[in-house]
Amino acid sequence: MADANNSLELIYQNLKDAGCDNALIDKCMAFVKNGESIKIIPKLQNHRKLLLNRVRCEQKQIDCLDFLVFEIRKNFY
Repeated sequence: MADANNSLELIYQNLKDAGCDNALIDKCMAFVKNGESIKIIPKLQNHRKLLLNRVRCEQKQIDCLDFLVFEIRKNFY
């Protein structure tokens, strides 16, 4: 069984790996340390939405590049 410090370290590292900024990490860790972990869920859901919007935006950029390459190849050959 993991000790409390190890659990906190795992949560902290997971938040870092998920791309959370220091302010969000500090808020989440404060909730966890105060036994209010449930309060971080809305904050994590919001961060997830931000990441997903970024992915969608970048996918649109990739699609534009793919279309441009397709058009160039079509006109070249």
